[in-house]
Amino acid sequence: MKKLALSLLFLFQAVLVMAQNHSTVKGKIVDSKTQNPLGGVKVMVQLTEQSVATNNLGEFLIKEVPVGQQILVVSQNGYIAQNYPIEVAEKQILDLGLILLEEDITSEQQLSLITITENDLGDDNSGSESTAGLLQSSRDAFQQAAAFNWGQARFRMRGLDNAYGTTMINGVVMNKIYDGRPQWSNWGGLNDATRNQEFTLGSSPSDYTFGGILGTQEINTRASLYRKGNRISFSGTNTNYSWRTMATANSGLMKNGWAYSISASRRWAKEGFFEGTDYAANSFFASIEKRFNDKHSLNFTSIYAQNSRGKSSPNTTEVNNIKGFKYNSYWGWQNGKKRNSRDKDIEEPILMLTHYWKLSDKTNLTTNVAYQFGSVGNTRIDYQLANNPDPTYYKRLPSYYLNLGDQANANLALQNFMADGQLDWNAMYIANQNSVYSGRSSYALYEDRTDDKQLTANSFIFSDLSDNIKLNAGLSFKKLKSHNFQNMLDLLGGQYFSDVDPFYTGDATQSDLNNPNRQVVVGDTYGYNYNLNANVIDAFTQFKFSYKKVDFYLAQSFSRSEYQREGLYRNGIYANNSFGKSTKKTYENFGFKGGLTYKITGQHLIDFNGAYMTKAPGMRNVFSNARINNNITDNLSSESVASVDASYIIRTPKFKSRITGYFSKIQNAADLAFFYGEGLFDEASVGAGNEDSFVSEIVTGIDKRNMGIELGMEYQITSTIKATLAATYGEYIYANNPNLKVNDDAQASLTNTNPVTDFGQAYLKGYRVGGLPQQAASFGLEYRDPNFWWIGANINYIGGNYIDISNILRTQNFVVNPADGLGYPGATPDVVRNTLKQEKFNSFNLLNLTGGKSWKIDNTTVGFFASINNVLNTIYKTGGFEQSRKATFPDYQADYANGTPSFGPKYFYGYGRTYFLNVYVNF
Repeated sequence: MKKLALSLLFLFQAVLVMAQNHSTVKGKIVDSKTQNPLGGVKVMVQLTEQSVATNNLGEFLIKEVPVGQQILVVSQNGYIAQNYPIEVAEKQILDLGLILLEEDITSEQQLSLITITENDLGDDNSGSESTAGLLQSSRDAFQQAAAFNWGQARFRMRGLDNAYGTTMINGVVMNKIYDGRPQWSNWGGLNDATRNQEFTLGSSPSDYTFGGILGTQEINTRASLYRKGNRISFSGTNTNYSWRTMATANSGLMKNGWAYSISASRRWAKEGFFEGTDYAANSFFASIEKRFNDKHSLNFTSIYAQNSRGKSSPNTTEVNNIKGFKYNSYWGWQNGKKRNSRDKDIEEPILMLTHYWKLSDKTNLTTNVAYQFGSVGNTRIDYQLANNPDPTYYKRLPSYYLNLGDQANANLALQNFMADGQLDWNAMYIANQNSVYSGRSSYALYEDRTDDKQLTANSFIFSDLSDNIKLNAGLSFKKLKSHNFQNMLDLLGGQYFSDVDPFYTGDATQSDLNNPNRQVVVGDTYGYNYNLNANVIDAFTQFKFSYKKVDFYLAQSFSRSEYQREGLYRNGIYANNSFGKSTKKTYENFGFKGGLTYKITGQHLIDFNGAYMTKAPGMRNVFSNARINNNITDNLSSESVASVDASYIIRTPKFKSRITGYFSKIQNAADLAFFYGEGLFDEASVGAGNEDSFVSEIVTGIDKRNMGIELGMEYQITSTIKATLAATYGEYIYANNPNLKVNDDAQASLTNTNPVTDFGQAYLKGYRVGGLPQQAASFGLEYRDPNFWWIGANINYIGGNYIDISNILRTQNFVVNPADGLGYPGATPDVVRNTLKQEKFNSFNLLNLTGGKSWKIDNTTVGFFASINNVLNTIYKTGGFEQSRKATFPDYQADYANGTPSFGPKYFYGYGRTYFLNVYVNF
């Protein structure tokens, strides 16, 4: 039935052809100051799919333009987009002559969008969840506010994780197979090289992919598209890094058919905005193209972006009240310098060969072969038979003693934490030197390491099937081998580290029974060691129909994802299901989407988009405890994703506006988390002394519902003053009560190779999705002087942000005593409801200022851009999470009894007042 439906849909699209009279429009585009021709400028007939790029002489020719009144849209990065009303006569050539484009002196703001896309929160190898990176090239008033003004508060478009969007370079998808998210640090610091972008919002059509429901960002690095010229810039800021220097050289398309673009940058900081957050990054980009003739062109792109940065810790209210919101527990003094124990190191080069083939005047074929390799590492301290070195370990804080009624030791703990409260590197070196086991380190620094090797091959066809119908189609294949392991970095003065887990006894202590009792030295792999292998095939077709009053599109997709784990260690806990290859897990998925634009007039439009698709789970969730066994997550299926949106759009020379209502529903999502829990298992089931464990929590069948409204308005009050207004109101909630299981390694045995306990439903329905604002508004004014200087100000409101809730606290385990099956005393419905009420963060306002100036000296432009964000130095929470350690009502109540819980929620904070200053020379 599914195949029959697809066949009928393809047949319908292929035979739908309507005739219409057309004419030709041509012209030449030049720089308004220098009169030099501009190549690569996009020229589009508004409300149609007709667009071309100017050649090296700035010339363009658009054939088969519908007769009547039309609007010609001319746009180029670094220039102010222009809308030209034209009157097209039937079967005539309309020569527009010279079209002047004025340099956009505010374009430096695009290049100032820094750090927020690289400020990852987690210790896994996932990318940032910020929306800002996805919107770097957009000029829509609402999307600009989302990126530049709300992005610093971790705003997410339509409440969606960026795994529901698609990021591409030259048509190659950059989203990781592991978790579905792009790793923007892979091209960080290369703003000049990645400025040629196209962005489609929501499920709107992209020429290169079926896409997701968040949107598609396509970065084009074809060398001939870069405007000829050179650029040097130097920047200073107080966010993730302190300094940045960048140099770029573009040849443009030369007479011999060659073109090149080269860019390099360095960013560094001894300490970023938060304490102890060091930063060092080096980036290099090169793109070389050879245009053999009018039909064939070959482009090679290489990207190398190495990044190392110290992380900052989330902290409880108790810790923040004592040390302040900039406090970071991950660092300590060593030899007079701050040393961070939690660095994230990224080094994943990208090599890409692209062939452009003009099959005919109406059909083009683009083919890519890409290879990405390298490593991502997250460092941390390992310790055996020793005390936890974390300065915020609960037994070192006043709350621990207050909950014991020991005021004297609480005061002492407070004094010690106020006096220092940082990681004690020296004490760890001394402990290793004085180890009772000669030469054996009790403390060591290691990294959780991922070495990926991914090969991608794809091909896209772009064809004008008729005057009114365009076809886009693509086929892609990806093959990934991901090596995951613990890598020893520093023995901290010792001679070796033992590759055992002292928590267990007997064979269970061994990381690898095939090579037991190893003595690990620097550079060795230990702890866990496995490969994740994936093969992914996906294909899509898309038909776009364009007529005088109505445009619409229909698209389909199919994908097949195959995952497999290969254990390289025979773990002592899972002796029979950790070494060797797991069974293969395969997911087949499909998608359909369509949309319609109704042109009320040339300036008023109604736009509608709808999509339904299934989505394979990321490998992160497929294997329930991939570090030490081959087990596949029970009851894990593909996600079902549905989305609709409707917009009313106004586009006039002075006023632009868009109001959009949207609704999306995600079903059968999954979440995998690891934590140390107390009271999860009773003595009868696990034995005395084993009630507390480090477990993996597996939540499956999660449904989420996102709905809301977006408004963006831009009005050119005078030729020099522009006002913008943007606002959104959303409601992002859990829509059901999913199933929760817990995997406890302590219960594993030769006969129990999958020690999973089913905790039943997690009562999440009605709770808000945490960690992102659900309401925001922005009003801005900008003055742009004819003498090439400008200044702007934005005032922003951000609210509706909630904490990430603990799932395990919302199961029956929290209120029912497993010993007798009865409710815990005092755990009445009203008390439990009040106890588990979701925390809502305070709303806040942010004032941001921007400005710049440029000077033209012969053929050289000198200028600067400056911004101050959060001018009023507002302190605000960007996110946080409830801890899951106290998993039963009595334990939870006891922890909160004195108002200073040892395991209260932990919070992330946004930057205070920050600045960015960039000085540049274009020549």
